[in-house]
Amino acid sequence: QVQLVESGGGLVQAGGSLRLSCAASGRTFSTYDMGWFRQAPGKEREFVAAINWSGYSTYYADSVKGRFIISRDNAKNMVYLQMNSLKPEDTDIYYCAAANHRRLPVYVEDSKYKYWGQGTQVTVSS
Repeated sequence: QVQLVESGGGLVQAGGSLRLSCAASGRTFSTYDMGWFRQAPGKEREFVAAINWSGYSTYYADSVKGRFIISRDNAKNMVYLQMNSLKPEDTDIYYCAAANHRRLPVYVEDSKYKYWGQGTQVTVSS
């Protein structure tokens, strides 16, 4: 089992940057593919980015490609989401998640992710 805690959210102006962190507990963290999702109140959860267990393979939603970078440090049980050139439409609650199973390409469906953090709010002002 994996427990996930996100941090790093906040208020930033459009064009700015934020780095989200996800701290994972559990000795088996390095065996999980990991993802970032986002959701606004009343809206469906949206895939943002994912990274496979080794960090070798990444995948991004078209809306964030070229602006966001997902990475992980298995030695520290951490996953990161570097968000650059932020836009007001990036405003959401961001969630870190661990997938049920590993595969390539990594899963983008939220139903394939078993463990979730509590989320961190990102607000981008115009």
